[in-house]
Amino acid sequence: MTALVIAEHDNASIKVATLNTVTAALACDTDVHVLVAGDQAGAAATAASQVAGVSKVIHVDDAGFAHGLAENVSAQVLALAAGYSHILFPATASGKNIAPRVAACLDVAQVSDISKVISPDTFERPIYAGNAIATVQSSDATKVMTVRTTGFDPAAASGGAAGIEVVAATLGRGQSSFVGSEIAANDRPELTAAKIIVSGGRALGSEEKFTEVMIPLADKLGAAVGASRAAVDAGYAPNDWQVGQTGKIVAPQLYIAAGISGAIQHLAGMKDSKVIVAINKDPEAPIFSVADYGLEADLFDAVPELTKAL
Repeated sequence: MTALVIAEHDNASIKVATLNTVTAALACDTDVHVLVAGDQAGAAATAASQVAGVSKVIHVDDAGFAHGLAENVSAQVLALAAGYSHILFPATASGKNIAPRVAACLDVAQVSDISKVISPDTFERPIYAGNAIATVQSSDATKVMTVRTTGFDPAAASGGAAGIEVVAATLGRGQSSFVGSEIAANDRPELTAAKIIVSGGRALGSEEKFTEVMIPLADKLGAAVGASRAAVDAGYAPNDWQVGQTGKIVAPQLYIAAGISGAIQHLAGMKDSKVIVAINKDPEAPIFSVADYGLEADLFDAVPELTKAL
């Protein structure tokens, strides 16, 4: 059996989510190939070849892959699919966009958001916002899966020596095209890859207070900044900071939650964090049920004191 991992990259380097997905593929007891489809993405293909456990990199270079359009990437995956027993995507916005197209065209059932590999055909995945774990067995000849990256340690980015095979591009039917993008500038670590995350909730009361209280702490720790859905909906923080079931799933080494009550939706996105610190003045707040360290205090007093002490 051989698995194909669809790499996420920026044409120069491989994103961490790809390394987590390689680990999941290796757990399926398969040889692991990595597809790097991009535009002038030779550096990314070279980086993929050095990932521990990867036996081959398939490099496809074409301008049609410059922006990762799902229509083009899925067409390329389908052109290669016959040779693979497993096709794995990171469960990111990109992976969730491409995988269903591949599964539908192959007429197989997609196995979404796997968090554990039990055997090559049996997997665990969270359901009901992570409050239950389903065990799913697939009898399809080709298993198309998305991987919850927080469930798997990243494979080593060095130590491998896979060969690189260059293949001709297979693109979609040209019914879609890239028009443009508006990307928010951010000099902080990417939320899904950060080792430390500082998150604020609705209790902060305003965008000004969010910035005044949370940002200095994040600066001291070199952390990414997150927010609960309630804080985002209230306009205290931008959408791309949202942590939770409908936001980003994270698992940093340290997660500090200030003024976050701990609704199920939020817990589903961060409860796999290695160490969770909760600051809340409500002793009954659900966040304390998952916290390793809980401080019952007013965040407007506690967070500035913590920042000052660091």
